Amino acid sequence: RYEALKTPEQIAEYQRDVREFFIRQLGGFPERSPLNARTVGVIDADGYSIEKVIYESQPNHHVTANLYLPDGDGPRPGVVVASGHSRTAKTADYNQRFGIILARHGIAALCYDPIGQGERSQFLDADGQPLFSSTTREHFLVGVGSILVGRNTARYRVWDGIRSIDYLAGRPEVDLQRIGFTGCSGGGTLTSYVMALDERVACAAPACYLTTFRKLIATIGPQDAEQDIYGQVAFGMDQPDFVLMRAPRPTLMSTTTGDFFDIEGSWDNFRQAKRIYARLGRPEQVDLVEVEGGHGVHPQNLATIAQWMQRWLLGRDEPVEPVVLETRPPEELLCTESGQVLTLPGERSVIDLNAEHESELAAARQTLWSENTPKQTTDRIRSIIGVPGNDELQPPEWEDVGRIDRDGYHIDKLILRTGTSVLPALTFHPPDPKEDAYLYLHDSGKLGDSEVGGEIEKLVKQGYVVVSVDLRGQGETESEKPDEVLGPWKTFYLAYLLGRPLVGLQTADALAAAHFVAFYQRSTPRDVHLVGVGQAGVTALHAVALNPERFASITIRDAPQSWASVVREPVPLGQLTSTVHGALEVYDLPDLVRLAGEEKVTFEEGN
Repeated sequence: RYEALKTPEQIAEYQRDVREFFIRQLGGFPERSPLNARTVGVIDADGYSIEKVIYESQPNHHVTANLYLPDGDGPRPGVVVASGHSRTAKTADYNQRFGIILARHGIAALCYDPIGQGERSQFLDADGQPLFSSTTREHFLVGVGSILVGRNTARYRVWDGIRSIDYLAGRPEVDLQRIGFTGCSGGGTLTSYVMALDERVACAAPACYLTTFRKLIATIGPQDAEQDIYGQVAFGMDQPDFVLMRAPRPTLMSTTTGDFFDIEGSWDNFRQAKRIYARLGRPEQVDLVEVEGGHGVHPQNLATIAQWMQRWLLGRDEPVEPVVLETRPPEELLCTESGQVLTLPGERSVIDLNAEHESELAAARQTLWSENTPKQTTDRIRSIIGVPGNDELQPPEWEDVGRIDRDGYHIDKLILRTGTSVLPALTFHPPDPKEDAYLYLHDSGKLGDSEVGGEIEKLVKQGYVVVSVDLRGQGETESEKPDEVLGPWKTFYLAYLLGRPLVGLQTADALAAAHFVAFYQRSTPRDVHLVGVGQAGVTALHAVALNPERFASITIRDAPQSWASVVREPVPLGQLTSTVHGALEVYDLPDLVRLAGEEKVTFEEGN
């Protein structure tokens, strides 16, 4: 489609299509509300001042920021600076240097704290301090509830950026027609997003982010929650589109040779942009600077960004010398007394905002289920998680690849092949098996609870054959070591980018494995009992809901009983990889229980 973009009209249509998709996948934006901005302190500096400001991007959802304001009369250009993934955010040295260098060249700069960073941690400990040192971990955890209600961590971060433009543009010292946006790393991500969505951004300079998904996935893989938009790879929205969506407005890609965001992908991105800008008659309005060094804004990067803003916002095309600017101690630049907005009276976190939205969705779900048949709602669920109808699922082929003897029983090692996945499996055989059999799903894959004396052995000692499998992303199919808080998040987000929930992929695997258990060494199906442990319990529940006739019973252990409660969890640890984007617009886990048959389902806590 890119190669077919020859005329301004075709390019404009493409920009509209991608922008509409982008906003839809973010979950849309709230209505604008009063910023209720206030200045809580002023620092006089050499040729400029620093105002400490607080404003609301949504009612009782506060943003903390520092406004670097040059001395003298306005109105002057203004640039929003989005922070990268640093705990100190706006007060980090490199963000202060953005503000200082722009102010010294006659441009106002607003450096703000994103959610999960600086004074805007969304998870505090008992002492009112950030619960996690990792800011990306905060973004992932914010993403849990956001995904379930059809939003994305990026939705909140983009809206904060847009409202920061509102604040800057509302200042009498700033010219609304001369607004810029910049930031490095996570700030480069937000710059890329906001510059593509808000036409007020006259000049942009994303740093150390833009590459291509082909290079990203082949090197470091998917990154944190706001850098993955649901279904964007399947749709065809690649990172170059963030530049293409704003063509031909001035855009500088700031890069480094040794960045972990692949530099070859950055040049590919730039070439795509350069060609489109040329077709629009403005090839000079997009550029790329590559500076030796690793990830970050080096002095020459910073100088080039300042020169770019000066060129397009001030009409002054003069070199800016690279210098190392001295910065202030972070505590001097704080806006709140406690250092955290969550301690402000009535403050609403993203957890609160998602919970409010879930309450609205709950009423809509109730109406949906009352107006549709179970088959209609089941078909909707299948569509959401991407699982074909039962008559379309192919029975697995299987291969016996070895045997292990244990005291009183043996274990056969198998490989199940479904046509779309390869599932390593274990079959635990008692000497005189009962007619019924068990399928055992566990977060740790086929080895979960398989130890001597474990839960699987207890079932075997009762005379049952038990089959355990590695669902996609587990055990021998793992492509990463699961994070202790997030699980196999890179695998999850690869599926997310493709618009294929990992739960749906694993549900198809579970149904294939259940077919194997039902027909193993027989022509008529036996009764199959299903056990799901941990987040695999969510997969198990989907499998039973979509094919209740296949299962005689289901036991869910150590798994959530509702997604609505997950949305409201103060710290939703371990829940990410079993989320489904927008699921709560249609169904919750108790709805799956009803489809499965409530008499079949037992929830247990772990031993």
